[in-house]
Amino acid sequence: MHLFATVRLVFATLVLLSILWNSVWEAAVADELVIAPLVATARRAGLRLLESDHLVLATDRPARQGDGVEDLPRIFDEAFVSWCAHFSIDPATRSGWRAFGCCMAQRELFISIGLLPKEVPAFKNGYCDRNRFWLVDQSSPDYRRHLLLHEGVHAFTSTVRSLNTPPWYTEGIAELLATHRLVDGRFEPTPIPLRKGDVQQLGRIEKIAELRAKGGVPSLADVFQTPANEHHDLTAYAASWAATAMLAIHPTYAAMFAAIEAGPLDQEFGVRLQRSRGWSESRAGRDFDAFTDELDYGYDFSRSAIDWSLGKPLASPQRIVVDSSRGWQNSGWSVAKGESCSLAVSGRCTIGVLPASAAAAGTKDALALESEAAGISLRWYRGRPLGRLLVAQWALLPGGEASHRGFVVVATGEDRTLTASADGVLYFKVNDAPGELAENSGTLSVAIAPVPRSTPGD
Repeated sequence: MHLFATVRLVFATLVLLSILWNSVWEAAVADELVIAPLVATARRAGLRLLESDHLVLATDRPARQGDGVEDLPRIFDEAFVSWCAHFSIDPATRSGWRAFGCCMAQRELFISIGLLPKEVPAFKNGYCDRNRFWLVDQSSPDYRRHLLLHEGVHAFTSTVRSLNTPPWYTEGIAELLATHRLVDGRFEPTPIPLRKGDVQQLGRIEKIAELRAKGGVPSLADVFQTPANEHHDLTAYAASWAATAMLAIHPTYAAMFAAIEAGPLDQEFGVRLQRSRGWSESRAGRDFDAFTDELDYGYDFSRSAIDWSLGKPLASPQRIVVDSSRGWQNSGWSVAKGESCSLAVSGRCTIGVLPASAAAAGTKDALALESEAAGISLRWYRGRPLGRLLVAQWALLPGGEASHRGFVVVATGEDRTLTASADGVLYFKVNDAPGELAENSGTLSVAIAPVPRSTPGD
C-alpha cells in the first residue's frame, strides 16, 4: 500500500511538472511576434529578403559580390545551434523558432514603410524587441555579422529563455555567444577571440587593454552594478563581456554559472549567483582583476587560472619549478614587504616555433624557439623578451586606482636578487602571450633563498 501511494505521488508530481513546463513554453511562444506580416510589408516595399530556417533578413543594401550579406541567414542558423547548446536546449524542440531582422542602409526608409516603429528607442548600431531586431549596416563584413548575431542572441534569449536579467548579463551573454570566426565559411564560436583578424572592429580586448593602461578597468562588483543606459559605451560592453566570459569558462565558476543559467533569467539572476554554494566575492573579484590584467587574444583559462592559496614564509632555501606552458604559478612561498631573496635560475624551455617562412634560408621545417631565463630578443611581449622568467606579487598597481590590484613584477630572469614590494606569495611565469602557452614546453628551475637583513654594525 505504501509503495502504491509513493508511485501515485511520483506520478502526480510528474504531471504537475509537465503542466508547469507547458505553461512556461506557451508563455514563451506567446511572447514571440508573428513575423509573416512583417515579411509581407518588406516584400511590398521591394526590400531584399534573405531567408533560412531561423531568420528572415530584410535589407535595403544593394547586392554586392563578396560582401557576405547573402550568407548571413545560413550563419545565423549555425549560430542558433551553438546558442541552444549553451543553454542545454535540443535544437529540434525549437525547430519552428524564427526571427525577423532588418539590416538598414537607410534608417528613414524602414521608418517610412512601418518596419521601424516610432516606439522603438533611438539606437546607434542595433536594437531588439523579442524575436524582431534591427541593425544599422556596417562597412566591415565581420562587424556586420557580429552585430547581427549579437541582436540575434537577444532575440533568442528574450523569447526562448524569457530573459529579463540585469544589464551586465543581458549584454554580456549577447557578446559572448555572438563572438565567432568563420572556418571555411562556417560559424565557429570563439567566446574569447583567438586572433585580432577574426573580429575586425570589435575592439573589446583593446578597450580592456586601454583601461588597464590607465588603471581604470572596472571591478567585477562595478560590472554587476552597470546601469542599462551605460551600454551605449564600449567600456560597458567590453566589461560585461569579460565578466560573462570569466564566469562561463573559468574552471572555478563554469559549473556554478551554468547551473544559475539553467534557472530563471530574471532580475534576481545576479543575486542567485552570489548566493551560490562556493561563491566567494573576494576571490571572484580577484580572478576578474587577474583576467583583465592579463587578457589578450586566445586567453586560455585552463592554463591561466590562478592558485590564490596562502604561501608559507620563506625561511630557508627552496627550489621552484616553473612550467613554461602555464600563466602565473603560485610558488607556495611568501615574503614580507622589504625582504630580499637571492635567485639562481637554470634550465631551458621551448617558446613556440618560428615558421619555416621566417627561419633562415634553406630551412624547410619550422624552428623550435628555445629560451633560458633571460628570454630571446627575437620577439618581445608587453615590453619584455619572449621567454624571460618573471617573478611577481599580487599588489596594488603603481599609478592605478587605490583599490586596483594586479601582478607587480619584482624580478626577472636576469636578476640575482629581488625585494618584495608587498606582503604575500611570490608568483612565477615565463613571459609569453596567454593565447600561445599551449605551444610551449619545458621548465625552468629557480633556487630561491632569503637574504638575511643587515643589522647596524654589520
